[in-house]
Order: sequence, then C-alpha cells, then structure tokens
Amino acid sequence: MQQSMSFGAARGKRIWNALVVGPAILGTGAFVGAAPAGHPYQAPQATTAPVLDGRADDACWARAEWRPLDQRWVGPPTTAADFSGRYKVVWTPARLYVLAEITDDKVTDTHADPLDKWWDDDCLEIFVDPDHSGGGHQYNYNAWAYHVALDGHVVDMGPDQKGHLFDSHVQSKHRRQGQVTTWETSVALYADTYNDQHPAANKPLTIRAGQPIGFALAYCDNDNSPERENFFGSEVVAGDDKNRGWIDAGIFGTLVPVAAQANPRR
Repeated sequence: MQQSMSFGAARGKRIWNALVVGPAILGTGAFVGAAPAGHPYQAPQATTAPVLDGRADDACWARAEWRPLDQRWVGPPTTAADFSGRYKVVWTPARLYVLAEITDDKVTDTHADPLDKWWDDDCLEIFVDPDHSGGGHQYNYNAWAYHVALDGHVVDMGPDQKGHLFDSHVQSKHRRQGQVTTWETSVALYADTYNDQHPAANKPLTIRAGQPIGFALAYCDNDNSPERENFFGSEVVAGDDKNRGWIDAGIFGTLVPVAAQANPRR
C-alpha cells in the first residue's frame, strides 16, 4: 500500500477537534516563557531551515521557547553541575529541528559498535509519534525512539527486537564548549507503515501546521560507568517505572507545529 504524504491521511487514529493552536506570542515575535509541564509545545515554523553546525545562531531559534530536560527517569539524584539540559523545536514541512543544550561534566562514548548497548553511552534520545496516536512501540514503528550518538549514528529497535541504524532519519551536529554541549538535529518523520524490507517505499511524511505530533526528548548520561547512571527526560511520567518512553508512546508530550504566518513580524 502506498504511503500517504500527510499525517491526516497516513495515520488517522485520533481526531483533535478541540486542540487549541493559538500561540501565546509577544509583539516582538518571541514566544512567552516556558509553558508549564504537560502543556503542548508550540513549535514555530522556520522559513529558513537552520544549518546544523552546533552553533545555534540561526534566526529561527530565537522564536522558539526553551523547555527543560528536568525529569529524572533513571538513576539517583544529581546536581546541576553533573547534568542539566534544555531544548527548543522548530519545523519545516520536511523535518523537525531540535536544539538541545546539555551541561554535563563528563561525556563518554565507550561502545565503538553503534549497535552495542547504545543506551549506555552519552546520547540524545528523540521520541516522535507522528500522528500522536500513543500506544506501544517497543518492537514496531507506531512511534520512534531515536538514540543519537556522539559519533552521529542513530539507533532504534526494529520489529525483529534488534537495534537498527536510522542515520538517514536523523542528522545531527554537536559542539562542546567547556561543559556545555550544543546539539542541532533534524528529524524526518515516518508513518507506522514503515517497512524495513522495502526501504525505497518508505517516504518521509509532510509536516503540517496544526497537526499534533507526539514528542519527548531525553538524554542518557554516563560518567565512565559500565552502564548509564542517569536518564533525564522532558515529560512527567507517573508511577515508579519512568523508563517507558521506548515502549509506550502514551508518555510523550504534544508538539503543535505553528505556521509562520501565525507569528507577528518583528
């Protein structure tokens, strides 16, 4: 079956009639402060896509709000000197762009094989559920949990219960100054009809204003241990088991693409 190029046609599991897309925007064109946890992230459209160079000096980033990576999903309490993080998101019809600013006193990548215990190295993890349908995605493509490694490789689990490289889905560039690493990434979105056996048939979806996307961001933190010590995320997860993002898209937050014309000019 041919894959549609829009969210509504490709994956229509939920209808969001009551979602309010109206942005809270200042007259300067900047988004008002960080919204409370659990509120939809209103991602402004980038009229010019950012250059992925780890510098975060593209004009589009100034229009997006910061959100914190402050939820401890795995590991003991830490200090801000050990880890703190925040992120922004913008979009074009072709891709989401995620900017992450990570303060981490030690950055490690000890597994040379990108498919060997990729979650135990320092890495950025981008969760996307293109139609915001929620539900399980542990070994299917109902949603995605892209682990973006320091060497640029991107891994998620496949239906065969093994890790697969998805380097074409996510591009990244990071730059470290002192203890702060700035990541710029771009993410192509794919429907749950994605088929590993027929790669040529898998076409990226077109992102459209107002169509909500399930989204969360996380960071695996390892300070030279056999396993990661901590895993920090963007979403509040109820219960004792908070490490469920790679299994359950229901814990993702909501990202709403906001059209460029909806934002007042400077």
